[in-house]
Amino acid sequence: MSKVADLAGPGIGNYDEVAKILPSDYRALLDPRRTMEALFAAKQHIEEGLCRALNLFMVQVPLIVDVRSGVNDMLDRDGSRTPVEFHINNDGTHSIDAQVVQAATKWKRAALRQYGCGLGEGICTDMKAVRKDYFLDHDHSSYVDQWDWERVISADQRNLEFLTGIVKEIWRVLKSTDVMLRERFPELNDERYEPIPDELEFFHAEDILAMYPDLPRKKRETALIKDHPAVFIYGIGWPLADGYPHELRAADYDDWVTETTSADGRPMHGLNGDILVWNPVTQRRHELTSMGVRVTKETLRIQLEMSDQLDMLELPYHQAILNDEIPLSIGGGIGQSRTYMYLLRKAHLGEVSVTVWPDKLKEICADKNIYVLE
Repeated sequence: MSKVADLAGPGIGNYDEVAKILPSDYRALLDPRRTMEALFAAKQHIEEGLCRALNLFMVQVPLIVDVRSGVNDMLDRDGSRTPVEFHINNDGTHSIDAQVVQAATKWKRAALRQYGCGLGEGICTDMKAVRKDYFLDHDHSSYVDQWDWERVISADQRNLEFLTGIVKEIWRVLKSTDVMLRERFPELNDERYEPIPDELEFFHAEDILAMYPDLPRKKRETALIKDHPAVFIYGIGWPLADGYPHELRAADYDDWVTETTSADGRPMHGLNGDILVWNPVTQRRHELTSMGVRVTKETLRIQLEMSDQLDMLELPYHQAILNDEIPLSIGGGIGQSRTYMYLLRKAHLGEVSVTVWPDKLKEICADKNIYVLE
């Protein structure tokens, strides 16, 4: 895959390749019933842990939004992933054009004001979404569940040091969940799979490009996490030294243009990033979360201009940022099914999530002793 083709669309792309990468000697450590027991134990532990660690509280989150609001997550900048839309006729006069959310990224920031959150306070959601434009493989589905969270910050917290501290808190919650699960579900203590790493390692997208200059993004990430099995990658969205961003990111939530400085004094860009891990079951890269410090009214304009999307400034959400009507914040989305898959040593999202899969993929999985829920 070329660097250009690798900028957006996740997934593998064809089922011959999926058949090659799925393990041939797979044996689930937990049967479907024990999987559900462990999954809900992990869910409770993570939600309570995130709320304690980041000073959040759980709130309701929309499944559908008004198209006119501009709060739906467009996921990237190239327009390749469009939301499901439908018309609510109502009484024929007061109708609504609605969209199913792809994520609650922008809605959360406005919700901080709705719930009266002050500095250092925030919200966490049990978000459900539909992303119809993904290729359905072992770790991408059209049904998405995330812990979408958001927290109010001050202007002087918009820096890499603060971002790093938040990321470390999130990882501590995931690590404690792994410890809890291995105690309560001893089947998970299989000699083939080590406990998840105690600590994350931190890299900037520029550093990874320098390490693997000829590789496209996913292959760079894979090469990195073979040796560093749990990492956070800073600065996703800003054009790197080769002229391409590490990955396309939407222009109106994460801040990927702000100038920063690396630990050794080099100029960098971006106050966002991803947690990636090595999945020992699939022997592949595995993304758990994207997150970041959110745009200011100044960086919103810059990013929209760079993305040729300045027309979006007329939407209510964007106007709220421009008029200082919603607070500065940091936030992210942690993939629930991705996290369960990682913690429970699963080979396929369908083992922890009930959704639709093509018959071809189900046949491939059955041949490899992988049984998806239906």
